[in-house]
Amino acid sequence: MKEKFEEIVESFIENKVGISEFFLAAQLAVLLKEHIQRLQEDGSMTGAGIGNDDIQQHDRRIRTDKIHWLDKKNKHVEELGFLEYIEDFIDYLNKTCYTGINAYEFHYAMYEEGSFYKRHKDQFRNNDDRKYSLISYLNDDWIEADGGQLWVYQNDETQKILPTSRKAVFFESSELEHEVTMAMRPRMSITGWLKRV
Repeated sequence: MKEKFEEIVESFIENKVGISEFFLAAQLAVLLKEHIQRLQEDGSMTGAGIGNDDIQQHDRRIRTDKIHWLDKKNKHVEELGFLEYIEDFIDYLNKTCYTGINAYEFHYAMYEEGSFYKRHKDQFRNNDDRKYSLISYLNDDWIEADGGQLWVYQNDETQKILPTSRKAVFFESSELEHEVTMAMRPRMSITGWLKRV
């Protein structure tokens, strides 16, 4: 576990975009994927909005993914396992990098075929609680032709990241603009933010 944390932090320090190819344990990734598929099948995934509760709006010209928030109160084993892992990562960050993270929020994200999320930053204009973005992918056998890449914009360059299963991407929420290109098949992830509140 510590090796995965070190890997993603060292990558972040070097490139401002931390990447760990196998951040999630294989079995946990399988369970999370199965759960998001169940949520999709039973209609629990809802259209994602833009902005926070104060100024939220739904604009399908900007994003068309569906989401469902993770919550320990749901008592789902796979969600509890994921969130406990995130808490361990936060503890590691606070002890080694003095980040002062004291809260988090995560949701499942489902991009159906043809879905996308246009270029944006993750920090709200009226609230700067979100300090770091962390995305964990749940897609087996994903190739470039499947679309759905994460494009991260930095210094006039575009970093293109395939959303392959178990991979995680980590960056400062206020710093980097990014987008999800149109998915050519269903694309699943857990997206969230490490916060200071």
